Amino acid sequence: MSRYAFLILPSHNRVYAGAAPALARAELAVLGGALFGGKIDQGSVGEAVIGGVPYITFQADGLTEGSGLLGNLSSLYALFEVGGEDGTEVLRPVALRRLDRYDDDLLTILKYQGKTNEQFTKLLLNVTLAASAFAGDAARPGDERRLSVLDPLCGRGTTLNQAIMYGFDACGADIDGRDVEAYAAFLQRWLKDKRLKHQADFSPVRRDRRVVARRLRAEFAASKDEYKAGDVQRVDVVEADTSRIGEFFKPESADLIVTDLPYGVQHGSHGAGQPQPGTPQSGRPRSGRPQSGRQSLARSPLELLRSAIPHWATVLRPGGAIGISWNTMVARREDAAEVLAASGLDVRDDGPFRDFRHRVDQAITRDILIARKR
Repeated sequence: MSRYAFLILPSHNRVYAGAAPALARAELAVLGGALFGGKIDQGSVGEAVIGGVPYITFQADGLTEGSGLLGNLSSLYALFEVGGEDGTEVLRPVALRRLDRYDDDLLTILKYQGKTNEQFTKLLLNVTLAASAFAGDAARPGDERRLSVLDPLCGRGTTLNQAIMYGFDACGADIDGRDVEAYAAFLQRWLKDKRLKHQADFSPVRRDRRVVARRLRAEFAASKDEYKAGDVQRVDVVEADTSRIGEFFKPESADLIVTDLPYGVQHGSHGAGQPQPGTPQSGRPRSGRPQSGRQSLARSPLELLRSAIPHWATVLRPGGAIGISWNTMVARREDAAEVLAASGLDVRDDGPFRDFRHRVDQAITRDILIARKR
């Protein structure tokens, strides 16, 4: 086996940068166990200082071929094979194919309070994909059908944009009309600025002569030839409560569900038994406190999860996976896992899947939970 080392991608978030090495080891362990056919020696994953610089290191057999999604590790900046003689370590750069189809400004342009760290969003999508039956499809773009990612609490679209970056279809829902409108405006502007062939429409959805939602639908391609051939990516985002997912998306239409649950600090969520909004004007305030003219919001993500998971599971294709992140200071991991299991999902609660807990700030300790549909 050869020894490899990779540099951690720099992060502007100091707290996340401190957690990045441990998160990178856990992510590599999950992806290595699911995607690389035993090429990576799981017991060899660790950290080392080479030439005064910290690296994540591991041993693997033949990464130059069939390494698939390794180049897409969320914290991987550059990968090297470690060699040398007489105690001298020499780093040889290893070129890896990345799934990225567009410029990274798709992920970085939008700035707003409460935005999830883009590196963490990529990690959550990667780990969810690795736990599904469809990871091989992503490793062979163009050879298989296009994967579909649903974020049922999509906000302003961080997860949707990462899915687009990978060449997947992206679907989403959010109750906050301001967020959906902001995302629709951003995506349409970005498509125009990049001069990508596309069609996009953001318009009301009417049923029985009344507006029940607003919906963004877009089709586009990375090149004119792909667009002309019908090889397009699709974005479909609806302004609606997450429990109404089944009204807008077909059963078993999503390969992956990836979402960030309300943290119970800056975000609120509608809980079971509370009245659901019926018009696009009903927004989701960014705090757990009631606002004038709006419903009070539940602070516990478990209430949201209990009411929403049955609807999410219906939209998920068999073999697909759900990946959620949440604040463990307001909901225990065991309770969240119990909710997923009660909907017939197989929770991955073993090995490196338990190694993603990390601090965000003094009020938020974030973790992820992955489950697969039979």
